[in-house]
Amino acid sequence: MVVLAHGFTQTRNVWGPLADDLAADHEVVALDLPGHGESHAVETDLVAGAELMAEAGGRGTYIGYSMGARYCLHVALAHPELVTSLVLISGTAGIDDDGERAARRQADERLADELDPPAGGGPGLPLDVFLDRWLSQPLFAGLDPDAAGAAERRANHPAGLASSLRHAGTGTQRPRWHELDRLTMPVVIVTGERDQKYCDLGRRMARAIGPAARHVVVPGAGHAPHLERPSAVIAAVRELTPGTDPGN
Repeated sequence: MVVLAHGFTQTRNVWGPLADDLAADHEVVALDLPGHGESHAVETDLVAGAELMAEAGGRGTYIGYSMGARYCLHVALAHPELVTSLVLISGTAGIDDDGERAARRQADERLADELDPPAGGGPGLPLDVFLDRWLSQPLFAGLDPDAAGAAERRANHPAGLASSLRHAGTGTQRPRWHELDRLTMPVVIVTGERDQKYCDLGRRMARAIGPAARHVVVPGAGHAPHLERPSAVIAAVRELTPGTDPGN
């Protein structure tokens, strides 16, 4: 069994060649995370959302990208018996500094208010405009529009994305760095070479986890290496899932 957890503004269908490759010889469970896709009406935080993910996914390899990596990390810490191996793509264990975490939470609240204004706040920002602005960030500069899954992203609901920001944004996450050494299952941390922030976070996570972890830096990729350079990420993932379904 392989469980896939997507990033913010995506859906379970935005995995590109990685999902197709794994589906050739594994049962793949791709989930819509809270606030996204068919789970757009689900309002919950990372901790409770991870419980929902564990219940839906069961035992297997958990692969998460960005926001999804944070969900998968919470599953692995809360239910290590379910996670046979773990792949964290462009993920983090949280923001240490209280002030920086509060500032990020406020920034996410402002984004959420643009999408889904409080009562009396007028119309929200059109989803297409929000998505164009989101994907225009430098960390997505190398991401081809087709690979980005623009059509799938547009299937999301503004209120759902706003809820995700408010309840499960990075600023809401309790730092988990001091708990990472409890992870004993094989862990692969994947980051893109051009995403220096997350490369630094990836190295730090690998050091904190210890011998069970390996950090893979994908040349020429930014924040979404599985969509920008899928063959390199598939090779890294295949070291953990060589063709025998770990859920069996």
